[in-house]
Amino acid sequence: MLQPIPITNEDILHQVKVSCKIPEIVKQIVTSKVIITAAEQAGIKVEVEEVQKAADQIRLANKLDNADDTWNWLEKHGLSIDDFEEIAYMSLISSKLVKHLFADKVEPYFFENQLDYVCVVMYEVVLDDEDLALELFYAIKEGEMSFYDVAHKYIQDIELRRQGGYLGIIRRKDLKSDISAAVFAATVPQVLKPIVTSKGLHLIFVEEIIQAELDNKLRNQIITDLFNEWIKQQMKEVEVAMNLSA
Repeated sequence: MLQPIPITNEDILHQVKVSCKIPEIVKQIVTSKVIITAAEQAGIKVEVEEVQKAADQIRLANKLDNADDTWNWLEKHGLSIDDFEEIAYMSLISSKLVKHLFADKVEPYFFENQLDYVCVVMYEVVLDDEDLALELFYAIKEGEMSFYDVAHKYIQDIELRRQGGYLGIIRRKDLKSDISAAVFAATVPQVLKPIVTSKGLHLIFVEEIIQAELDNKLRNQIITDLFNEWIKQQMKEVEVAMNLSA
């Protein structure tokens, strides 16, 4: 039988240090403090009933269907009931702060940056040889090969190869400018002439251009983008004083 291995708070802090997790955790701590301070300054209040609803949502998200599941989850993560309520509180106060700061800014931001949220459905094969890339481009264009055939033969990543080079639905703002310009000028469906970047020659099939519509999903995405930018700005304006004794 294995002997029990004692683990102290100092052990955990040391492991956090040697795992190079300190910057990540400090960022999370500062973010929480910034949110709490901003919420207090805005006069945002949280009721007990609201915290309970937020806690129920966390249980649902983690598939904690009963009390035993919840206790086991808390034990696994080294959390107390008070810690769990704090998680629920932070989730709720963050949500309220986001709405307070940005609920009325979504539509103006969307119409000002609408092109950034236009999306493309695209497939890609990245090659090293320019002559080969051009040869494959013309072979696809003339119907001698399909894009899937090229992807299946020349993509090294197994999962990407199985998907025929499918990259998913990508926003304009998430593409590099040289690729974005060519992709969004395409007449779909279209295979683009190889585009040269530092990664190689990109052979791209543009299947569909999806125009941006301000639905609930995009509204939530914009609010998240605005909030993340706000957090970054707040982080620049604070000075962190750490005192790690372990």
